[in-house]
Amino acid sequence: MREAARTACISPTFFHSWRCHSNLIFTKDTIGLKRSACGEYFGDKIDRILRNHSGCLKTFNIDYYGTHGFTGTSYFDRWLQIALKAGIEELTLVLSEAKQKYNFPCSLLSDGVRNSLRYLRLQFCALHPTVELGPLRSLKSLYLWRVSITWNELECLIFNSLTLELLDLISCPQIECLKLPCALQRLSALSVLACERLKVIESKAPNLSSLYLCGNWLDFSLVETLPIKELELQQTNLIWDARAKLPSLMPNIETLAIQSSREVYILHNVGCCRTAVYMVKLGSYLVYLIHDIVLVQVVDAPMLPTKFLHLKHLTITVRSGAIVFRACDYFSLVSFLDASPSLETLILDVTQRRMVHESIFADSQLRHMPEHRHGHLKNVKISGFNSAKCVVELTCYILKNAVSLECLTLDTIYGSRCDDQGEDNRCTPMTDGILMEIPGTLGYQNTH
Repeated sequence: MREAARTACISPTFFHSWRCHSNLIFTKDTIGLKRSACGEYFGDKIDRILRNHSGCLKTFNIDYYGTHGFTGTSYFDRWLQIALKAGIEELTLVLSEAKQKYNFPCSLLSDGVRNSLRYLRLQFCALHPTVELGPLRSLKSLYLWRVSITWNELECLIFNSLTLELLDLISCPQIECLKLPCALQRLSALSVLACERLKVIESKAPNLSSLYLCGNWLDFSLVETLPIKELELQQTNLIWDARAKLPSLMPNIETLAIQSSREVYILHNVGCCRTAVYMVKLGSYLVYLIHDIVLVQVVDAPMLPTKFLHLKHLTITVRSGAIVFRACDYFSLVSFLDASPSLETLILDVTQRRMVHESIFADSQLRHMPEHRHGHLKNVKISGFNSAKCVVELTCYILKNAVSLECLTLDTIYGSRCDDQGEDNRCTPMTDGILMEIPGTLGYQNTH
């Protein structure tokens, strides 16, 4: 956009075409806003552009997250009146956190807008649709991040968005219930992250095949078969449940990613252990969301006869923090390999902030599992590779049994210790103890 503005000063013809530009994306970068610039300067620039625009837009994107000194409330209604016309396809409104959230004007969603709008993303807004909203006949993707909206209001929005294919909810604190009707025939992906008051999820959407759930506890005690093909879960005490129960509950799963920052087992009936149990239902799928877990103990992956017959891509993240009750036995993850005859890609993150396992350099023998040939496993990556004996045992098992292995990557650096998306690009330091053992660990692995 900066280049277009410069050219417009020279060419009247291009200036006219720029006024009719159908895709407007306003961020700190696109309008040349420096870090030290006042937030009001951001609003003034956008205001001048929109006042001179023809109003025929397909994409309208405002992202001023992190811009200080600018509330924008005096501008937003006017900008949206210009942008929300028949023909608009994508609307993104990413605001900054404020004490009083901007109330998105649903009244601007006219019949013409509802016929053309395909993508809607709101962040740090308030959204209060009513039954008078009317159907959004083309809406396929809906992203709500830190949006103030109740379940009744979300239900109204969902029931008017029957062409929806993707629903993404992040940190929407007022939502206590989520019900997806069978009329959502096209809905294939659901993502729910850190909705702390969410108690019930119920889905009858027949083609829901991708589920991402983070920030809540998932209990599989009352679950029936689901047609899920892609599943990503982030929570504690996940390894045992995933291995023991997922094969029968989700027999068609092809891509599985499970992450646990501290692999634990909940001790029930203990006075100091407080839990809050909530129910989740996906079709016939009933699970619970549990909060405020206090007392924990580790559980490893069990060896079971059940199989992930269609699983091709598996990612497991089991990290040990500064406080560990008993470290996870990574060698037990062999159970996932033996249960996945079609597995092609395996990614493991076994990062440890400090060594909590028995070291390979201790005077002890390696454990061995019965041979089980894996004819499809081609790519394996282990991040946070260290001198823990159970990590080396797992690696040796893979080298011995993955007969079609094409690439094995042993990354001694933390899998995600560096934040490459932030402005500071900071990395979490590794402890001296782990750094000192890395060369010897790799040397040991090479000889075995």
